[in-house]
Amino acid sequence: MRRRMAVGSDSVHATADSVVAHLEDRGYDVVRLGAAGGDDTPWPEVAEQVARLVAQGAVDGGVVCCWTGTGVSIAANKVPGVRAALCRDPETAAGARRWNDANVLALSLQATAADDARDIVDAWLAVDGADAEEAENIERVRRLEERYRTGP
Repeated sequence: MRRRMAVGSDSVHATADSVVAHLEDRGYDVVRLGAAGGDDTPWPEVAEQVARLVAQGAVDGGVVCCWTGTGVSIAANKVPGVRAALCRDPETAAGARRWNDANVLALSLQATAADDARDIVDAWLAVDGADAEEAENIERVRRLEERYRTGP
């Protein structure tokens, strides 16, 4: 079964294009959103679209991109069940998966070169979910999310 990944960007950029092409080269079916899919969509909406697909289980993970990466990571994290991490290097990306079970990777278009983005994506994908040792911490985050979804 082929894996599916959602990629969204708020602007046409070589870094986002490189991520899409790299995932396709690795055998992923890529759902392209926002500028990555040819639409002019603001970053909060692009992040929400990717995050909803991830939360619904329609895709195996997501990559969101905006100028700093901060906005899309904040917006994606508003969707229950999403754990988006802004990563600027492969080590942080691997750690985000291993220790935080990040299911959405956020990238900065202005600070991440296309080659670096591919390395970051590879490191993120190389880790298949969180370490068992972190399960309780990840569960704590899930409970925190649930608590604030229904009110403090």
